[in-house]
Amino acid sequence: MRAWQVGALGEPVEVMRLRDDVPRPIPDEGQVLVRVLAAAVNFPDALMCRGHYQIRPPLPFTPGVELCGEVVGGDGGGGGRVIGTPLLPAGAFAEYALMDAAATFPAPDALDDAEAAALHIGYQTAWFGLHRRARLAAGETLLVHAAAGGVGSAAVQLGKAAGATVIGVVGGPEKAEAARDLGADLVIDRRAENIVAAVKEATGGRGADVVFDPVGGDAYTASTKCIAFEGRIVVVGFASGTVPAPGLNHALVKNYAVLGLHWGLYNTHDPQAVRQAHRELTELAAKGVVRPLVSERLPLARAAEAVQTVAAGASTGRIAVLP
Repeated sequence: MRAWQVGALGEPVEVMRLRDDVPRPIPDEGQVLVRVLAAAVNFPDALMCRGHYQIRPPLPFTPGVELCGEVVGGDGGGGGRVIGTPLLPAGAFAEYALMDAAATFPAPDALDDAEAAALHIGYQTAWFGLHRRARLAAGETLLVHAAAGGVGSAAVQLGKAAGATVIGVVGGPEKAEAARDLGADLVIDRRAENIVAAVKEATGGRGADVVFDPVGGDAYTASTKCIAFEGRIVVVGFASGTVPAPGLNHALVKNYAVLGLHWGLYNTHDPQAVRQAHRELTELAAKGVVRPLVSERLPLARAAEAVQTVAAGASTGRIAVLP
């Protein structure tokens, strides 16, 4: 089968190689073989190529951590669209991939293959960050960094669905337009505006009740300066490349909480909560309340280019690879 392989660690465009002689993976007990219909590109794909991710599959491996596929073999038989994370090293940037049968989820009928592929990781992360960790309430103000990105765009839509006032932070006018289209009540272009001043002005000096931060670095620092009394900062990732060193004395003096979110842990610690979140996301998709923003749909041959684009922070929403 055709599949991308990483045989050495480095930048995605330098180490990803498309091959047409990769053996089709064989499902073991408890696994399913899926024909990949669409793979959503995620930032961890780039980190994995570089060897900077917490999961380091043995070389060579096929990257791609999120997909929509059709079950064609293994436990569960054939037929039916499913979404979820493939079992590395047989990742999603290929014609076929393996999945844990117990960790597959029905693809929502309301979404096409590319949209369904992008529903899982980003929307689950936003769901658990906003509802399980931050306990976002209707009427509160939510500040979302990288609001036009894959995870940030999900947080904007879910924040609006929860009845919050959503402030989105983006980099550049094109991403600002995308964030507005997603439903953000106020959009701040960090390249042209002062985030702290804009948030304080929009909230009458109170600040944001919840901050959703997949960026880290300067974004986190700005958040601590415009967080409300008893506010909650949800740390989702470090797309900036800089891991903040939070001053706990500052959290004490301003009376706010810093909450870590590693969504993958819920798959082992509370898998029923993951399934419940999927059911609720499916209902929201059926109502048209959430719809993943798929900015590009590319052929398999352009997967390495897509991963590099996401690595550079130059993408809007999700890029989908369609084998």
